Amino acid sequence: MSQSKPRVAAVSYLNTVPLVWGMLQGPQKHAADLSFCLPSECAERLRDGSADIGLLPVIEAARQNLPAVPGTGIACEGPVRSILLFTKIPWTQIRRLAVDHGSRTSVMLTRILLRERFGVEPECVAMRPHLPSMLAEADAALLIGDAALRVQPERQPYESLDLGAVWHDLTGLPMVFARWAGPRLPADAPALFDGSWHYGQERLPEIIDHQADRRGLPRGLVREYLQNHIRFTIGPRELQGLEAYLQLAASLEPALSL
Repeated sequence: MSQSKPRVAAVSYLNTVPLVWGMLQGPQKHAADLSFCLPSECAERLRDGSADIGLLPVIEAARQNLPAVPGTGIACEGPVRSILLFTKIPWTQIRRLAVDHGSRTSVMLTRILLRERFGVEPECVAMRPHLPSMLAEADAALLIGDAALRVQPERQPYESLDLGAVWHDLTGLPMVFARWAGPRLPADAPALFDGSWHYGQERLPEIIDHQADRRGLPRGLVREYLQNHIRFTIGPRELQGLEAYLQLAASLEPALSL
């Protein structure tokens, strides 16, 4: 990298904030050139060289054959709340699936789970994350991130699935959605990202209050989500879940680099 500090592309969703809090507010504030975008855009920035490290969808890290920074990322074990699949017809009859244009890992996860659980492999069409519009054009719709958090599934006139819960039911393992990755990782990358996360972890109540106000989400939902649904540490069980995900993804995308 030619810059004195890495250009870091982070995801703009709520679940990323604890990971980058140190780079926003703490000791790591001047250690990286930090910017925010959608998960799919993080992947494109790594591909075109406009970022050095990104919080990359794990499917894109495999597609681009990029090494990951050990230690931190975005994962869950059981319900995740922010990856929701809705259908207006029986699950086994889905032929057309509207997917959030910002998603990569979750689109592949949806394809895996629809095939493994319901035996269907629908056509996918990318759309903006607006549930009524998506279901006007398709049989089923995938919402991720903050768009999913703003929807109350139990109040919708559609059947829904939390894909973190379905993955855990299928495999008994955690699901990893994103990790810090890049083509040429500096030796101090683990210290940078671990330090930023630990700074955020120690200030989680502050983050919850700040982000609930900023994003217009109920505090109770933000607290439950960041404290109980999202895992920020990528340990041996998370890596086992990631391996299982990539193996299943490769059965749908044989060119995938494993």
